[in-house]
Amino acid sequence: MTTFDKRLNVSWWTLRIALGVVPILSGLDKYFNRLADWGMYLSPLVTKVVPVSTPTFMHVVGIVEIVAGILVLSRWTKIGSYIVMLWLIGIAINLVTTGMFYDIAVRDLEIAVAAFVLSQLTAVREQSNSSESN
Repeated sequence: MTTFDKRLNVSWWTLRIALGVVPILSGLDKYFNRLADWGMYLSPLVTKVVPVSTPTFMHVVGIVEIVAGILVLSRWTKIGSYIVMLWLIGIAINLVTTGMFYDIAVRDLEIAVAAFVLSQLTAVREQSNSSESN
């Protein structure tokens, strides 16, 4: 039987809120470009492969980010956090292929690790909650 140490609740909630709210906000900003000009971060390799304009691609990216954030904040936190983790790894790869933005790529990989930690904490928390209710 696995138990979730209640002292980890603050860490779990902090990661869950941050990794849920920030993707939603940055996803919404893909439509408004107030936080950044998101298109400048898109790799030339991607623009050659993707058959849509950069703004259209960024709108699709925004939808993915919003959905991922909602999943993290929902009862599917574990799945959502894995999606956020993979998404951030993909963003980091995209940033590296621009030949610039290495610092942002490293930051995104660190945040991907936080998303992985959230998924692991959630798995233990869910297992603990189900064993307590039995």
